[in-house]
Amino acid sequence: MTMFVSDWQWGYDGWIVVITALVAMTCAIPGSFLLVRRQSMLGDAVSHAVLPGIAIGFLVSGTRDGGWMLAGAIVAGLATAMLTQVLRRVGGVDRGAALGVVFTTLFALGLVLIVQAGDSVDLDPSCVLYGQVELAPLDVVVVRGIEVPRAVPWLLGVLAVTFLSVQVLWKELLVASFDPATAAAQGGRPNLMQQVLMVLVAAGCVVAFEAVGSILVVSLLVAPAAAARLVTNRLRPMMFIAMSIGVVAAVGGHLSALTVPGWLALETTDVSTSGSTAVFATLLVILAVLASPQQGLLFGTFRRLALRFRIAEEDLLGVLYRREVESRGLGQPTGVHLSELGGGGPGLAFRGMMRLAAIRLRWAGYVTPFRLIPHPDQIKLTEAGRVRATVLIRRHRLWELYLAGAAAIPLDHLHATAMDLEHLAQPDLLASLEAEAAKSVHDPQGREIPRG
Repeated sequence: MTMFVSDWQWGYDGWIVVITALVAMTCAIPGSFLLVRRQSMLGDAVSHAVLPGIAIGFLVSGTRDGGWMLAGAIVAGLATAMLTQVLRRVGGVDRGAALGVVFTTLFALGLVLIVQAGDSVDLDPSCVLYGQVELAPLDVVVVRGIEVPRAVPWLLGVLAVTFLSVQVLWKELLVASFDPATAAAQGGRPNLMQQVLMVLVAAGCVVAFEAVGSILVVSLLVAPAAAARLVTNRLRPMMFIAMSIGVVAAVGGHLSALTVPGWLALETTDVSTSGSTAVFATLLVILAVLASPQQGLLFGTFRRLALRFRIAEEDLLGVLYRREVESRGLGQPTGVHLSELGGGGPGLAFRGMMRLAAIRLRWAGYVTPFRLIPHPDQIKLTEAGRVRATVLIRRHRLWELYLAGAAAIPLDHLHATAMDLEHLAQPDLLASLEAEAAKSVHDPQGREIPRG
């Protein structure tokens, strides 16, 4: 941390973070739409294929200023999408193959144009690939008496245009992204919306190329949107989350470039901020894969364990209820020893899960130690546990009634099937089952269905 504080310069490092963050937000907006359209690699293709447009725009204008390079990049981006569609429709080429042929050809053409132009062109192929965001704060222009990096006004302008375009065309882009057939049937123009996305991607690429390079542009088009998709299922929040993740990647990437070489005791400290940002964005995707509340592996594992634990509790309550009914009126103890359990349901297949379920039920007040035989594994239902068990058994026997009638399942298969289904607790499904109770007060085996 001491090294970080001593190396950080707000007038230099601050601008690096600002430039990278602006690129990330600019790329995250169209990147979110490309992701839900399953066309993220089309953004990759456009980010490479705009290179000949940039080179031709520079050759025509002789300067990096002005709109010639932007116009050339937009034309090249649209050409990529159109040529890909032509190869698919006319030549019957697979989408992936057509995309690969088009963007590699255009990218190679762009490199040839840059190399052949020689000294007359102030563009470097390695700069195009890897970027030189560390040098961007040194190339300044004066805006209202303030020196700012040349890339910042262009990035702010493209970000504003991209954001406003998406807001104005939100409904059209939304329908065209999720259901292009419906959009066309309603008089929309999904192909036009596709071209709009290509224009936005191309515009973002051209203003970001010199600063951060094509590799980071590809990463920022895909990674923040992919991480945001794991966090939410709604497109508008996804877009804003992707923009936020892009900003975090920009900050974390530059800090990593400054500090990680020192932590690892590397001989060189010349670490690319663009490369570090791409790696940091990938780490954020991995973090989302692991810890996303909706689709993350950790939360998914926790939910599955919680479900298995609930099933074990309900199966144990069902066993205790049935044992109590069997022994009622015979003067026998109604408790159950855990070692006697077996085949009581899928939740009781593992003895460790069974004991945890018994502990949880005792803590919640649903079972109590069976005092007639002083042993810690002897348990029986409390009044609260009996109420909950009654609801479960009612659901089980309603399932048997439904399966015997609607599905015509043989009687000897009803119990096992109902054991799996009795744990479903969706309100609509339960309401449908309750409608079955009007048909009979007994299950197919002649047992009374407990009242709810």
